[in-house]
Amino acid sequence: MNAPFNPHLALRDPFSAFLSDEESDHVVRNVASGMGWPLERIHDGGIRYAVQTLAVSASPNLLLIDLSESSDPLEDINGLAEVCEPGTIVLACGRVNDVRFYRHLISSGIQDYLLKPFTEDQLHEAIVQAQTLQNGQREADASDEAPHIMTAVVGVRGGVGASTLAVSTAWLLAETRNRQTALLDLDVHFGTGALALDLEPGRGLTDAIENPSRIDGLFLERALVRATARLGVLSAEAPMHQPLSGDGTSFFQLQEELRNTFACTVIDLPRHMLIAHPALLQAVGVVVVVTELTLAATRDTIRLLSWLKSNAPQARIVLVANRVPAGGVEEISRKDFESSIERQIDLAIGYDAKAVSDAAKLGKPLAESASNSKTGQLLGTLATLVIGEEATQRKTNKSLMGRLGDLRAHLPRKRRA
Repeated sequence: MNAPFNPHLALRDPFSAFLSDEESDHVVRNVASGMGWPLERIHDGGIRYAVQTLAVSASPNLLLIDLSESSDPLEDINGLAEVCEPGTIVLACGRVNDVRFYRHLISSGIQDYLLKPFTEDQLHEAIVQAQTLQNGQREADASDEAPHIMTAVVGVRGGVGASTLAVSTAWLLAETRNRQTALLDLDVHFGTGALALDLEPGRGLTDAIENPSRIDGLFLERALVRATARLGVLSAEAPMHQPLSGDGTSFFQLQEELRNTFACTVIDLPRHMLIAHPALLQAVGVVVVVTELTLAATRDTIRLLSWLKSNAPQARIVLVANRVPAGGVEEISRKDFESSIERQIDLAIGYDAKAVSDAAKLGKPLAESASNSKTGQLLGTLATLVIGEEATQRKTNKSLMGRLGDLRAHLPRKRRA
């Protein structure tokens, strides 16, 4: 029931009702009118019609369903859980006056059950209690969920494979760590983020740069190019005659919106952007520095690590030696390299020319196309280094539709999408 690019619960309709009789309809309309809710969201039809409707439209914040015409309410609630988005608070009404039935509904995730006929005061009280729960649940969810991980991948020199690692890291976080992830390619003239995933870059990133005032959740949802259900990409192929303009406001706004929308953000950050916009790293928690075992890269690694210490002291540095040649024929040994930069390399990835070539031909990230090779295993290690220590156990999602999902997993009769 996840909705990859629709995190803004406030953008949903506040209320919808699916009712089976005129008396209930009249009561609900009076209450909804008094609360300023649109009356066109009150529908003629019970839970079966609700399931059909919500299968093709967004779920509201608060949903009232009529169980009067249902022959198997728990099974129909199971079907409702299939189409409702997380965070939806569900009220039910019906004519069955039985305490065991009520307890079954509450244990299945329904917030409250109103016995028909119900009054305006009863409905209003149920709605107020539901809203109180909803506001408290959002605060609890915000405190329970894993913190956002914003990672910048920076190459100390051109050609060290920073973009390749950025794409693979973003793909791994999305597809093997099951995290909603954004890949932001800030090399707007020569970026390869979209190309590496066999995507058309679109105009989202260039539009954002040209019109920073337009950047919000809806703009981001339209601008992102979806690589997978969990991975969104912002990349560009801006004309070479069109230099970047502005003070970087658009980049900072994009970072903030991505932080609000995704669990992880991976930024492919060219070195020249660090010089032009050093504040870009203020919100970054992890910097993957990609280098190689050459004399020039040694010098540039020393300079970049020193710069990061001064300009991004909050960031955790992951140093990756990439494209390491096999057989000990590197220009400078790993031992001498580490001695020169006065720190150890966190991860060394050998150069597998065939794997890199195959990934390019297939239009897939290297981590996917080479998943069963040593290179793929090392890229998986890089994703683990980016995430850091996992929490030992995430708290159970207590939203009603989350509990409905838990119930659905244990019911003997299941209808899965």
